Amino acid sequence: MVKLNKIYTRTGDGGTTGLVDGSRVAKHDLRMQAIGDVDEANSAIGVAIASQGMEQAARGRLLTIQNDLFDLGADLATPGEDFAPGEMVLRIVPGQVARLEAEIDAMNESLAPLRSFILPGGSPAVAAVHLARAVMRRAERSATAAAADMPLNPQALAYLNRLSDHLFVTARWLAAQAGGDILWVPGASR
Repeated sequence: MVKLNKIYTRTGDGGTTGLVDGSRVAKHDLRMQAIGDVDEANSAIGVAIASQGMEQAARGRLLTIQNDLFDLGADLATPGEDFAPGEMVLRIVPGQVARLEAEIDAMNESLAPLRSFILPGGSPAVAAVHLARAVMRRAERSATAAAADMPLNPQALAYLNRLSDHLFVTARWLAAQAGGDILWVPGASR
């Protein structure tokens, strides 16, 4: 159980922050960039959940994802090459990735095949999920950049990749409930 009695510690005033194992890294370290981008994506998902037009089923899936993203942040903040979860070690596991895939497949079954790229909008909920998807793609880029320099859990990277797909399909699923996707028309304003 996490217990936070004091929000500021002053330990980061010199530009470093602590990892799960107690080691310290620069706040601009690639690992910290990825953790920060995951946090931002989680916040964007929170905005989507609170958006007008958010369906209850999607809200439930997104709340589960928000919890997973805290697990993922802890995973990224745990250095080392042992990616096995433990009682005190949070790691993204294959089951979490498989759950995203199953949810994508279930939502996608009711959707028409894509005929064009999709413009991110239509309703507040759809637009907010598309924004969360774009932020998630940035988090994925940050994590893969960090993984080029240090060992990161391959399941965490798979989760990030699958989650951006999940958010795309969630936006399409929500749009279908509200009349359909807004499609890009190439050269329409020429």
